Amino acid sequence: MSRSVLYTLSPLLASKTPVWRSKLIVALIALGFVGLGARAAHVQVFDNAFFQRQGEVRFARTLALPANRGRILDRNGLLLASSVPAASIWAIPEDVLQDSPADRAKLGQLAGLLDMPQAELQKKLADEDKSFVWIKRQLDWEQGQRIAALDIKGIYQRKEYKRQYPEGEAAAHVVGFTNVEDQGQEGVELAFDALLAGKAGSRRVIKDRFGRVVEGVGETMPPVDGRDMQLSIDSKVQFFAYQKLRDQVMAHKAKAGSVVVLDAHTGEVLALANYPSYLPEQRQGLSGEQLRNRALTDVFEPGSTIKPFTVGLALDSGRVRPETIVDTSPGRTTVTGLTISDTHNYGLLTVEGVIQKSSNVGVTKIAMQMPAREMWETFSAAGFGQKPQLRFPGVVTGRLRPYKSWRPIEQATMAYGYGLSASLFQMARSYTVFANAGRVIPATILKSDAAAVGVPVFSERTATQVRKMLQMAAGPGGTGQKAQTVGYSVGGKSGTARKQVGKNYASGKYRAWFTGMAPIDQPRIIVAVMIDEPGNGQFYGGAVAAPVFSSVVQQTLRMLGVPPDQAVKPQIVAHVQEPL
Repeated sequence: MSRSVLYTLSPLLASKTPVWRSKLIVALIALGFVGLGARAAHVQVFDNAFFQRQGEVRFARTLALPANRGRILDRNGLLLASSVPAASIWAIPEDVLQDSPADRAKLGQLAGLLDMPQAELQKKLADEDKSFVWIKRQLDWEQGQRIAALDIKGIYQRKEYKRQYPEGEAAAHVVGFTNVEDQGQEGVELAFDALLAGKAGSRRVIKDRFGRVVEGVGETMPPVDGRDMQLSIDSKVQFFAYQKLRDQVMAHKAKAGSVVVLDAHTGEVLALANYPSYLPEQRQGLSGEQLRNRALTDVFEPGSTIKPFTVGLALDSGRVRPETIVDTSPGRTTVTGLTISDTHNYGLLTVEGVIQKSSNVGVTKIAMQMPAREMWETFSAAGFGQKPQLRFPGVVTGRLRPYKSWRPIEQATMAYGYGLSASLFQMARSYTVFANAGRVIPATILKSDAAAVGVPVFSERTATQVRKMLQMAAGPGGTGQKAQTVGYSVGGKSGTARKQVGKNYASGKYRAWFTGMAPIDQPRIIVAVMIDEPGNGQFYGGAVAAPVFSSVVQQTLRMLGVPPDQAVKPQIVAHVQEPL
């Protein structure tokens, strides 16, 4: 009774509510629910592409599944480069706790495992990007496991691969290296990057805000591992050649040096070494002097090592014979008013003697009997002025000007190696002419068991005659006597060229060369050596470069199992002690 009194006392409640008003309110509410349902259906069923894209942008990720990079092997299957698992450490800086002493202690342990000052670690964690920052890439896998054991919130790691180079600095200029993204940067790693790298796979996943994978979505594309590359390099020959080159550069206080060893039958590069070198796995602070593959990239005037080609052309054309006499008196000659000199007055020399004594005067008089065009064609056919067809970064062409622009004095100087330029590699390859019956053969950095098909330059008879002259040049009375080896006959030519700085030749700066082959009757290898700016008083190729040639030839032939072709004199004399 009291409740009814309270209701009736209110004027608002006492008035009658129109029926249409309540129906309108119910209808509006129902209409709202219908609109929400329609919108939900539109968003989730009919037109959901936009929202799916937005969701994927925020949470879906495509994870790259790295392919395992192919190995680089030497001709005997020994490793020159391979990939091993590595741990790369990253962080979400805003999630890393640094408030409590325990948190700071863990960060100190982390800095120690990273071999990084704690201040540097703190700087990385203070990065503007609070959601992701690399801490350190490509740590040893075991090191990564110790970091994971610290269980620091906000610190994560990713499995990657890093390259290892067992031969170190000895093979650095051949093998090259990769960057932190496993992409080839130098050497074979760069030249054959597409084959070595393979093809990365992919996996679509959904991640939470902490970077953790919640679930996989879509198909997984498995990676295709890279191919292994087997080089023509013999790692033992490579190491020995590098070691001897390094010792000689240091002994003569030289600026740099290079050595190339070729298989005379197949054109395979058995060794290609430069000094100074570098460690492919430790590249901080490297200079261009260390990185440059001088045997392929540096060109210079070859000096007297070109003389066998000049004489070979004269022999091949029938203008001279090995026993033809050339008068070099009085040790100099004049061409268009300019004087060309020898170091001594050799008087009357045979053509063989011209090569043996390395007479500039003698080879000039022989060259001036021939048209410039024939000399240019011979030099060009031997590879000078032509880019070697070697799949390797940095290979240079050298310089051989067209014969129509040669003046008489230029033809004369080119006959003994001035006025044209070549790399050490070009010089080594050119000498395959004399080792392969007058044919120059292509060179390769990849292993090949087939005999190379050469391009004819001289007749077989001429090649044999020049080989005999090269043997004399490296023997008693020749300029390259220090090229002699124990048990093997050798032949070769020394060269000494003044360095050009700007438009003029520098005073006291030389490059010393020696290029030759062994055994001389049936050449198995060709070795070319260059020492740049020897600085202890000796600078002739026969004194500086020939000893490296000798050591490399003897060791290489022994490693290849080539039997000696000369008697070896006993080095130990036994003394019989009479009984007391």
